[in-house]
Amino acid sequence: MDGKKILFGAAYYPEYMPYERLDEDMAMMKAAGMNVVRIAESTWSTLEPKEGVFDFSFIDRVCDKAEQEGVSVIIGTPTYAVPAWLVKKEPEIMVLTKAGRAPYGHRQLMDFMHPAFRFHAERVIRRLAEHTAGKKAVIGFQIDNETKYYDNMSEQVQELFVEYLKERFGSTERLNKAFGLAYWSNSIADWEAFPSMRGCVHAGLSGEFDAFRRHLAADYLKWQADIIQEYRREDQFITHNFDFQWKKFGADIAQDGYSYGVQPDMNHYEAAGAVTLAGTDIYHPTQDELTGAEIGFGGDSIRSLKEEPYLVLECQAQAFKYWTPYPGQLRLHAYSHLASGAAGMLYWNWHSIHNGYETYWKGLLSHDLRTNPAYEEACRFGQEWKKLGAETLTIRKQNKIALVVDNRCLTAFRWFPIDKDLSYNDVVRWVYDSLYELNLECDVVDVEALKELGALREKYDMIVTPALYSAEDELIEKLRNFVKDGGVLFSTFKSFVCDRQLSVYPDVQPHGLTECFGISYNQFSEPGTTTVQGQPVRYFMELLHTEGAECLAPYEHKYWGRYAAVTSHSYGKGKAWYMGCYTEKELLKQYLLQAAEAAGIQKAEAEWPVIVRSGINPKGEKVHYLLHYASEEGSFVCPYQRVTDVLTGMEYREGEIIPLRDWDAFVLVETC
Repeated sequence: MDGKKILFGAAYYPEYMPYERLDEDMAMMKAAGMNVVRIAESTWSTLEPKEGVFDFSFIDRVCDKAEQEGVSVIIGTPTYAVPAWLVKKEPEIMVLTKAGRAPYGHRQLMDFMHPAFRFHAERVIRRLAEHTAGKKAVIGFQIDNETKYYDNMSEQVQELFVEYLKERFGSTERLNKAFGLAYWSNSIADWEAFPSMRGCVHAGLSGEFDAFRRHLAADYLKWQADIIQEYRREDQFITHNFDFQWKKFGADIAQDGYSYGVQPDMNHYEAAGAVTLAGTDIYHPTQDELTGAEIGFGGDSIRSLKEEPYLVLECQAQAFKYWTPYPGQLRLHAYSHLASGAAGMLYWNWHSIHNGYETYWKGLLSHDLRTNPAYEEACRFGQEWKKLGAETLTIRKQNKIALVVDNRCLTAFRWFPIDKDLSYNDVVRWVYDSLYELNLECDVVDVEALKELGALREKYDMIVTPALYSAEDELIEKLRNFVKDGGVLFSTFKSFVCDRQLSVYPDVQPHGLTECFGISYNQFSEPGTTTVQGQPVRYFMELLHTEGAECLAPYEHKYWGRYAAVTSHSYGKGKAWYMGCYTEKELLKQYLLQAAEAAGIQKAEAEWPVIVRSGINPKGEKVHYLLHYASEEGSFVCPYQRVTDVLTGMEYREGEIIPLRDWDAFVLVETC
């Protein structure tokens, strides 16, 4: 990948177009400063219309024209949407789920473990890679698309799961004990008696099955990557568009929502081993609901996978009535991605599709395929990116706060909800969004990645664990030592409750950390009318006993008033905060800020809705992205000795007022 230019472009589907317009599209892309297209990832039936009959003519046309125009191409393997002829021949490649065999039609409903699927998928991948790897315009490959395990419960997957359990636990006695299978007579005396997982009633065993299926999905990506490795040039990357759990606005339709939190059906950290360049798809609210928090959370998650710049392979232009951006917002979106450490950004997609399931998931061009306000705004920042380049605008970060996330905790709360209206990802985003609005930058770190780090204090000064329900003793000891060594730990309710098999520890909670936090509890409650500092408590509250900790705030309630809601405690050289309840963000922010200050972490001198995200560009310059998420005008007092906004050439000195227009963006580079 050319380190001098920011990749900017779109997914491009000439096979969906109502008429031939490749020359016109390329001309419009070039005018917008675009330099890359992603093609082929959903077109198996076009590439192989009949079994063994391949047609790469549309790929050749795009690649040839792209090379002529100096535009790069990312080739996507087409395996996430299978052709009808294959299902007709091999109907069992459609995934078998708890609900039964999936019908043909929708994408991502194949059994990627089925031998027939693997045979045909490998053949089309090999033919495609062999045909395109030598093309000058091709800079990389995207393997599959938003891969997950698709609730695969096939006989093969269940047999593999039993073999995995045999290897891990050795005997049925150890298996029974680990998961408490004596409950409801679910224990087994020999492996042949192991039942189907379709009726499993044990949260821990179900969680293990989900983790195993996430492993299969990650291994499937590795399988594809190994094939591509045989053909790609050294200068060509392998990427994948990791996505997030979808948050719905309300209506129960797939397009009604946005990227929200931890993906339950794929472990990004495990799967990232298959790629050389991490990639992602990030969609978010816009108009009056635009905050940038989804861009921040997604970016901080994907950047942390390899601690390298990442590629936004899909983001929104103007899809749906509630995604039509206000003037300035599309540009603000784009700079927000760079502010999180992205190396480039592609729209899904270039043009609006005229038929099919995603007809109204509009692209940068509307259905008339002409210029429009969204396209014109993209032209503005696209030319800015072309002029300034990656050496000025891309940044690396060295954040000192880690926010820890975990797929198993998400699974656990599906079985044992904190509240019917409060999910694991709700708690994660409650904490992340509070840090984000405080301008306290963090890495979003998978729990397995945290465990693999050496001395935590060498990398982080503060670790935050939102609802880290499932935690093994090894991790707990590591966190305890982190605090002893001078680190700051900030944990919320429902942390350190059970082991990795989701068996609740039979001792005082929070398990293994009562000394560290200086608290204990053995009761929790519905909040009812309870308040903390006059603010209502919502969803859930733990009744905390202080055992050396300072009570920062008690519950305000006739009966629960003798219990602590929020505590802090000095332990060794460090300090630990514990938040035992869910409150409004303003109260959470108060304590997060206290903890950050104790860790010696200074927040950016800005107040929401102004966001400042900082890093170092390839030239070694300190760069501060100044992002204004408001429809009203505002101002920002420059805290830096001297900076230049490279977008306008304006220079600002410490104490000077920087006027902010609605939905504004600045890139401030320190000049001394």
